[in-house]
Amino acid sequence: MALKEFSKINVLSLNSTVCRISILAFTILLLRISLFSPLPGLHWFRPERVFWTSADNASAFHHEVRRDKFLEVPQIIWGLNNQKIAFARACLSARLLNRTLLMPSLSASLIYKEMDLLKPISFDRVFNYERFNSLCGGFVRVGRYSSLLNETKPFELRKGSGRKWTKERDLDQLNQYKNESIDMFEVIKIVGKHPFLWHDHWPVSNYGRIFECLTLVDEIEADVSTVISRIRAVGARGRGKSSDFGNDSVPYMAIHLRIEKDWMLHCKNLEQRSNIYEICSSKKEIMERVANIHGLSFPIVVYLALADSLLEDESILSGWREGLLPFEKKKLGVWDIYNKHPYLIQSAIDYEVCLRAAVFVGNSFSTFSSLIVLHRTRILIKMGMTSICVNSNFSSYAYNIAGDLGAPKKWMTDISASTLQSISYGTNNISCHV
Repeated sequence: MALKEFSKINVLSLNSTVCRISILAFTILLLRISLFSPLPGLHWFRPERVFWTSADNASAFHHEVRRDKFLEVPQIIWGLNNQKIAFARACLSARLLNRTLLMPSLSASLIYKEMDLLKPISFDRVFNYERFNSLCGGFVRVGRYSSLLNETKPFELRKGSGRKWTKERDLDQLNQYKNESIDMFEVIKIVGKHPFLWHDHWPVSNYGRIFECLTLVDEIEADVSTVISRIRAVGARGRGKSSDFGNDSVPYMAIHLRIEKDWMLHCKNLEQRSNIYEICSSKKEIMERVANIHGLSFPIVVYLALADSLLEDESILSGWREGLLPFEKKKLGVWDIYNKHPYLIQSAIDYEVCLRAAVFVGNSFSTFSSLIVLHRTRILIKMGMTSICVNSNFSSYAYNIAGDLGAPKKWMTDISASTLQSISYGTNNISCHV
């Protein structure tokens, strides 16, 4: 009898132990699934250095882009943000054709007319290729030329030009080349005009998704981090704190200061042609409007992003309101970081520095400023904000347009816009809500 009771107790004890182990294993399984499974619609925490990269793409994509058919485009040229738009337009054209975009050549230099002087630079020298495909996977895709089987010669698709080549005709042409007779070709090669000049068939939201997938390669990202650390260290000293690096909580302002000689010629001609007189801004006007921004906590470092080689005014650091601490690359002590890179990468560093500022002030007729505000607007929307009409810790302004009480006008991008027209060429019709 005692032996029987002892056996019963052992069985119960064993069952209890097995039960505990089973529960523990099941709990671990649930935790593993919740932490690592990419279930649609769930935004898991990832300790990424660029914390505002798109997280909603996976649930919005409808199909996987084919990896055995490709689209090839001409070298992408002009300024950084014109190149970004051209790249996105090429990606979206490839998506319409259900093809992978062959990795395009960007342009390291800024030459507008001497095409033979443009210095090609590979896409993956600037942007993280693997990360782009990971973030934009299922929506658009970039492939390497090494992936080609070269079983057929490329089919050449020539983009039309002139007034008769309308947006509708351009879209009809793209749809025409989705048919089976063309689909047999491994590569469709678009020849003719530069992708920035192609007709636009896609909403702002599609462009925004692609721009968020463009993250810098590690080497350039490290330089961005160093520049921002210097800015925050200067800001910490201005507030009487330790100037050691790591002052991540110290806010700064970034101004895209468009007063270079090439811009002043362009904006004055644009004002005359368009009969709009809120495009050009003098240094004095910019300083006065920035000084009137409500809610700033002084002192605050002001990083001035500009094309130094084109600047003729050596007094840009003087005349600012007390409490605004202006710095440019040389005074900040980071000129050596910029100087080792070609123009394109210098501009990419400035873009990220402006993007991550607590306050950004730019010109609404500048593509550089417009793309930064588009990116910042998408960040705000993910944070649950659809308006910065009231005070915001992540606000943007257009200094070329007068806002309330002599300040620059608050600025958010209309994400619902059907085309990128206003962002590509500028507008004075901006708002502080979406």
